[in-house]
Amino acid sequence: MDKKNHKAEENSAENQNENKAQDAEKTEEKGSQSEESKTSEQKNDEPAVKTSEERIAELEAQIEQMKKDALYKAAENDNWRKRMLQQKEDAVAYANESLLSDLLDSLDNFDRTLDAAKDVKEAKPIVDGIKLTNKSLVSMLENKYNLVAFGKEGDDFAPELHEAIGMQEGDVKKEQLLQVYLKGYKLKDRVIRHAKVMVIKPKA
Repeated sequence: MDKKNHKAEENSAENQNENKAQDAEKTEEKGSQSEESKTSEQKNDEPAVKTSEERIAELEAQIEQMKKDALYKAAENDNWRKRMLQQKEDAVAYANESLLSDLLDSLDNFDRTLDAAKDVKEAKPIVDGIKLTNKSLVSMLENKYNLVAFGKEGDDFAPELHEAIGMQEGDVKKEQLLQVYLKGYKLKDRVIRHAKVMVIKPKA
């Protein structure tokens, strides 16, 4: 009995050792498989490295697009410049269109006055018609275009406004306009024509 029991215990110990060895092998296999799967996942997560040919092709495509964009912008700038030049030319060419259109009424009035003068024996109606036309014309230029006439006999002489075409002495305390040959005109605050005048100055 003692021998049988001893052998049975030995067999049981051997079986346990074998089971432990098998479990250890299984654990190692699982660990190896786990590491392999992790390595595979890491490889899948890593971005694919581009070849030098692919990178060169990509850069060439970018350069080509930049060229197209530059050409498009240059064409846009050229078209804008042409439009600005055309607008400037139109502004210069038709700058006086509004003024000339307003002057047509005065020209029509002068034409009617001249037509009426053919059958009129007295000058007064013609003079009155010319005065009315002149008044209407001056009013339009002053109110709509800020054109202001200046230069009247007795005004103080001002070199920045008046052009003296003659001068004589008289009983005055300072230089004045003795006679106005041509009125002067201002456009707003700018003198566009000096008045041509005869000046009287104090006696020496």
